[in-house]
Amino acid sequence: MRYIFLSFLLPIGLTCWDGKVFAVQYQPPSSVNHTLVVESTDENFYTLASQIIQQQLDLIARIEQALVTPDANRMRSVRGQLISQTKITEGFLQRQHFRAKSLCNSPDASPVSGNFTKSQVQIYCSLYASSQELVKLAPVLDMSLSRRGELALVRKLPLVSGERQSDPVLSIAPVRYPYLNQPATPFATWEPNLAQQSPKSFDSSTLPIIGRVAKTAIANYKPPVQPAIAAPQSALAILANAKRFLSTAQVNFPVGHQFTDAQETAVTLDRFTYGLDPQEPQIYAQFLQLPRTGIFRVLTASAYKRPINRMTNRLQPKVSERYPFPVLGNPKGSLKPSLALKLVGDRFQMQHSGVDYSFMVDLGNISLEKLDGKLQGVASSTREFFLNYQPPKQLETLQVERRRFLTGKDQNWNQSQVILADAPAKLNHTYLVRTLQFQLPEIVLNSQLIPSERRRYLDELQQVRSSDILVAFRPVRQRSDGSYTVLWRVLDELPAPQILGL
Repeated sequence: MRYIFLSFLLPIGLTCWDGKVFAVQYQPPSSVNHTLVVESTDENFYTLASQIIQQQLDLIARIEQALVTPDANRMRSVRGQLISQTKITEGFLQRQHFRAKSLCNSPDASPVSGNFTKSQVQIYCSLYASSQELVKLAPVLDMSLSRRGELALVRKLPLVSGERQSDPVLSIAPVRYPYLNQPATPFATWEPNLAQQSPKSFDSSTLPIIGRVAKTAIANYKPPVQPAIAAPQSALAILANAKRFLSTAQVNFPVGHQFTDAQETAVTLDRFTYGLDPQEPQIYAQFLQLPRTGIFRVLTASAYKRPINRMTNRLQPKVSERYPFPVLGNPKGSLKPSLALKLVGDRFQMQHSGVDYSFMVDLGNISLEKLDGKLQGVASSTREFFLNYQPPKQLETLQVERRRFLTGKDQNWNQSQVILADAPAKLNHTYLVRTLQFQLPEIVLNSQLIPSERRRYLDELQQVRSSDILVAFRPVRQRSDGSYTVLWRVLDELPAPQILGL
């Protein structure tokens, strides 16, 4: 275990993670006074108090994020910001009343000397109480920072005096200081980019060959296991109490004072980045009234991938969990047939697991409302293939068939065109997809041997759930990041395919 000796000497002008700086500077306490001292007008009191409350709200949001993030630099930032924010709050409170504890702990905190109103005393005491709660986080953050030091390199902070320090081993090499706006460097820094070793049209690393041993891109390579980080319950309780006190303070402000909820802002930004705009379902409400239709946002493939050499908390929900793919048919046990569509380069492609596969064609500018299960209005060759295609019933042949659609090679179904698993993305074009999805038993996926005492359950252990669905989708909007908003409609649900001889 690496032991991190944390120095509380903070650099001048320590910036917070998201680039914000404190708007209120710490000032020394005013002269001793045992009553509320009105150094400014009521308007200035409310202005200064609202600024400090907003700072505390933003700091709480950053602390909550840092507690579940493996980045050591983010934890160091909020630790320093907690010290600075505590001093700023103390300075404001002491300028208003010399003994906040005696005022706010009295049974009936009331206006003193007629200078402040009851609402102002409530704001004052709520701000004092929240600050006292946040101070309790110091040892929790110190402990969390020491644990982050086991995952990433924690560099020394610069000296407050600005004195230069040399490396203790290589004296000619200056000490490298951290830039806290950037993630700390993880100790396991080398990860190969497996995507570069696969064809651009698809990633073969996501298509394991089931039933036999296959070569991997790098022999004996095992990807690093991402850390699992849960926020300490003691820290969450402290933050909840602090937010409760701040909520009490906010309701005592005059009408017109606005406070920003950083968590709500983060949710809004996340939805803007990955989700639909709120008005989009309303625009296409008439189409969405049709049975088995829907709307969702097709993201680029990079949105679902973790950047290499970047640590993430595997307990945090991924993009695919926060914005799941639309479910096409009725769940069959734990199998939920879905339209797992993504954008790979400039092409639409389904995201598959196991032995799932699909194929699609661009039908051109055809309205979704005019399509049905019989594919009226579709070219006869395409219609016959999509309706009459029969998937193989053997596991190995099924995987060979999947690669034919992925690569376009060795297709022997006498079509005038090659049928692929992807198609170029074009706005206001309609695409026809036939998707086959399977849920193989664990004993087949993991090549497990069946113990003798469980062989009487062999039929149940070998049960395969599957679906075969004909669906069409139409991109109706393209975003600046390359993603599309698409409308989809299930045209028909074909008989579930079977896999024999498992």
